[in-house]
Amino acid sequence: MVVSYDAILLASFGGPEGQADVIPFLKNVTRGKGIPEERLEEVAVHYRHHGGVSPINAQNRDLKAALEAELARQGIDLPVYWGNRNWNPYFTDALRELHADGKRDVLVIVTSAYTSYSGVGQYREDFERALDDTGLRGEVRISRIREFFDHPGFITPFVEGVRAALDELADAANTHVMFVTHSIPTAAATESGPEYGEGGAYEAQHRAAADAILRAVGTDAPHSLVYQSRSGSPSTPWLEPDINDAIAQLDGVDGLVIVPIGFVSDHMEVLWDLDNEAMESAGENSIRAVRVPTPGIHPAFVSGLVDLLRERIDEVPAAERPHESPLGPWPDHPAQGAALDAVVTNSR
Repeated sequence: MVVSYDAILLASFGGPEGQADVIPFLKNVTRGKGIPEERLEEVAVHYRHHGGVSPINAQNRDLKAALEAELARQGIDLPVYWGNRNWNPYFTDALRELHADGKRDVLVIVTSAYTSYSGVGQYREDFERALDDTGLRGEVRISRIREFFDHPGFITPFVEGVRAALDELADAANTHVMFVTHSIPTAAATESGPEYGEGGAYEAQHRAAADAILRAVGTDAPHSLVYQSRSGSPSTPWLEPDINDAIAQLDGVDGLVIVPIGFVSDHMEVLWDLDNEAMESAGENSIRAVRVPTPGIHPAFVSGLVDLLRERIDEVPAAERPHESPLGPWPDHPAQGAALDAVVTNSR
């Protein structure tokens, strides 16, 4: 069947926008996870260093505006709404707003390019909860675009960034390219796709994205996949190595390209964990490091997201969907909410 989508929802993590928001926001993020209060205070320092304001909300406002402009340029007459998991505006706010505007069939962009519980399963649970909390189950349907880890629109900004960083470090004798993403518990990684091994689909997708970037750059520089921002109990295994440990173990390297492929924008964990801590680790080891920008509102990324929307709008067959690795294109997600006829989805 042809689905007549009438709205787009930009769905993201959210972040505090003032000092008074920091601890309530962190409690939202960690609710039910048993994180001790002292750990929240440790993380709060990162936000307080920046005035209690996470850059992520401003970045999503910019992305929303860029999407609206690109949709208009391509002649797609669909309004864009915005909702967050952990801070204002919440998903419930967005659903109430779009429903009040007469919208019923929503196509969702989640600002997560990879498969994991936090990037897929938790958002699905959040949408289910929002439908129940607003009383809009049966009236609003939510359909999410596929994970875009190897879509050309996501890969291109990193290709440009790595090329520029390698040029900047051209006088370094030995340069290493270090791809970095958010660490997650090893068990959760495996559950994201056990057929891909211990790291699951989560790790496999990151390696596929890194390979695609290196192939497009045309470099044979040594490279690795590392992790950042682990939290939780020290006794719980998480994906390793941590980027700071990995930097300390580099031998004979005097140039380092840090590529934050796990992130679509320069939010707090990029600013603190990479621009602060990782850069300090590089300096302590006499390594000159360059951090590659995240996609943000790069034109290729924005137009790529609109291409991903068009895939669902036009029901583009899987064989015709662009991807830069053998893993792609990743399949669509089933719709949630309204009890309408089943959405046609691409199967692997």
